[in-house]
Amino acid sequence: MKIFYSQKFNKVLISLPIGIKRIYKKQEDIFLINWKDPQLHAKKIINTVLFSFRVTRKYRVLFKFTDENSALFLSIGHRKDVYN
Repeated sequence: MKIFYSQKFNKVLISLPIGIKRIYKKQEDIFLINWKDPQLHAKKIINTVLFSFRVTRKYRVLFKFTDENSALFLSIGHRKDVYN
């Protein structure tokens, strides 16, 4: 699996606390191996082409597939904000 990052994703990731960044990196490694891994709690967002997975109980990553083997990470943030 290849991952591409939007500018918004990179900008927000830089501003996150270091602990969240570390956990995100572990989750990204799992995503690269198997995006359906239960540890990620990946879900399709209803009525869209978007998906999300858990970084922590409070933080999520929004992404979409650009093709069968590639994903574009669109946003990362607190679950109350990331879906807006």
